[in-house]
Amino acid sequence: MATAWGALRRRILTPSFTEAQLSVRGFHVKDAAARNMLETIGETFLTGYSYAAEAREPLEAEERLEQLPWQFRGFAYEGAGMGFAVRDGLPFGGRHVSRFLEGRAQNHIYMVYVGIGWAMARLPRLRWAKASTAASDPLLRWLVLDGYGFHQAYFRTDRYVHQQYQEANFPWPADDSAGYARRVIDQGVGRAIWFVAGADPNRAADLIDAFDESRLPDLYAGAGLACTYAGAANEAELQTFLTRAGAHAPQVAQGSVFASAARFRAGLVTEHTTLAAALVTGITPQEASDLADAARTEPFAASAAPSYELWRQRIVSGLAQLRTAP
Repeated sequence: MATAWGALRRRILTPSFTEAQLSVRGFHVKDAAARNMLETIGETFLTGYSYAAEAREPLEAEERLEQLPWQFRGFAYEGAGMGFAVRDGLPFGGRHVSRFLEGRAQNHIYMVYVGIGWAMARLPRLRWAKASTAASDPLLRWLVLDGYGFHQAYFRTDRYVHQQYQEANFPWPADDSAGYARRVIDQGVGRAIWFVAGADPNRAADLIDAFDESRLPDLYAGAGLACTYAGAANEAELQTFLTRAGAHAPQVAQGSVFASAARFRAGLVTEHTTLAAALVTGITPQEASDLADAARTEPFAASAAPSYELWRQRIVSGLAQLRTAP
């Protein structure tokens, strides 16, 4: 039961639900069905955020999240991850995300980590350490930057998408000696481009192809995740996007594996997930999840590249091996 203080906190912290409308964002509208899907996703994200902003304890938010339509529930957990991370980042914030991940949110850990990145985009940098404390997994912590990139492209679309702005010398994580952070931010930007394009495959590919060639693999990987997890595209449109990706089709498939694994882990596999996984990766969501887990479990050798990048590369190699297997 929400307290008066919780209700006030929700009103202060939660953005207006109109922020999820494509017309407000200035995003492309492909058709009514795609618009409804993408706007429902945004509204569900904000619903999860508002539950976290209002809850006295993470368990209270979790119980409400579990009542939401199952196919959109992952987005609600992502929003709740952002909401709790914002609260953690405020003075006297506490450990809300860590406690949230002790419950059913652990099944949505990919989404919660992405939500932390959304929070960092809204908080002053001096509060980032507090907001990101729960992102303790040395491999998955990079997903925080995917969330940051998505937020920037979604809310600062002209700068990050149309002007192709790229972060330089990004300050988080502090041990990023290779400067890998901006690549993962680009993966989040690519994921957001699927929304900016209204799930129109040609519009999405046009936006991505306008960037410098060096950035295309990460942008296409992000869009591959979005077209599988969020959807709003039919089989022919997915094939069009894969064709437009050209040499970057393996990165689209890698993103699709991440999406399938996230949905399978959380028990949220939809008909679209299965369709997209089959078309883009050639395997089922469960097989994609198994591939991602196997690629993550094997120890990583010392390398200049972060383990997260090595993980992604293993997935690409694994898919290639499956395609050539007799």
